[in-house]
Amino acid sequence: MSELIRVAVDAMGGDNAPVATVKGAVEAVAESNALKVFLVGKKEVLEKELSAYSYDKDRIEIVNATEVIEMAEPPVLAIRTKKDSSIVKAMYMVNHGEADAYVSAGSTGATLVGGQIIVGRLKGVDRAPLAPLIPTEKGNSLLIDCGANVDARANHLVQFAKMGTVYMENIMGIKNPTVAIVNIGAEEEKGNALVKETFPLLKNCPDINFIGSIEARDIPSGYADIIVCEAFTGNVILKMYEGVAKSLVNVIKKGLMSSLKSKIGALLIKDDLKKTLGNYSLEKHGGAPMLGLKGLVVKTHGSSSDIEIKNSILQCVTFTEQKISEKISAKISQV
Repeated sequence: MSELIRVAVDAMGGDNAPVATVKGAVEAVAESNALKVFLVGKKEVLEKELSAYSYDKDRIEIVNATEVIEMAEPPVLAIRTKKDSSIVKAMYMVNHGEADAYVSAGSTGATLVGGQIIVGRLKGVDRAPLAPLIPTEKGNSLLIDCGANVDARANHLVQFAKMGTVYMENIMGIKNPTVAIVNIGAEEEKGNALVKETFPLLKNCPDINFIGSIEARDIPSGYADIIVCEAFTGNVILKMYEGVAKSLVNVIKKGLMSSLKSKIGALLIKDDLKKTLGNYSLEKHGGAPMLGLKGLVVKTHGSSSDIEIKNSILQCVTFTEQKISEKISAKISQV
């Protein structure tokens, strides 16, 4: 057997932990022979959860961590004081080369701080953005940044575009992916100070395929493969995306159940509708990688199910096998 990809999972993080994290890990190991998962958390709790499953005991290992960083805790203080927390111990496993990747549905703030401080940025990377895939009519686009750097500068956004290009080329197989910057209009002269400063830098960057501005309404159409913005804007877009998707599903379900005729129609289209709506699921690709770090850090939703945990773990295999961090480092170092 070739060398396994080692993933340290914050098994205590998230609304559904440890049930979802343990089940997701078991499912991931069953699906991929290339994995070894370290479940980092309270040993006695994790042992009890694992006892319900049959799994390869050589490829799932518990790493005891006696503390848990809660969602509402100040991130910097929590990282500094809770050294025996599942987040900190899992991060240090990546830092020490004991794991190739980290996955958590826990505190976003602690994960972002730990990624920067414990795992560390690659040489030349000024900021490490969160970059989730979002569903579109054409497939998926990469939204970068969606929550890590709310006060980004123009040069940071250029780096985001470069990192996103590496990701989409190597993970999604899109040759020469298109890049657009979020704006309030298509014209080059529009936008706030940050957008106006960044636009010409992206336009003159030779190693990305920049196509100009993108308005929020054009994002779902798949107009661009990579959507560049600072984290405040990106997080608003992502949360709005999630909210609208949830509301549309609820409205469709309500409409289909409104009469006998619609119920009959719903029965006839049930399988096709389920497949179509499944293509718009945010959980099928796993979590958002934090690009530009020395090791892979993946942040999933706090409400992640075992499916999203599983897919977040599985995406670590492709990321590591494709040597994304090394390719990002090479891309950023280009002048």
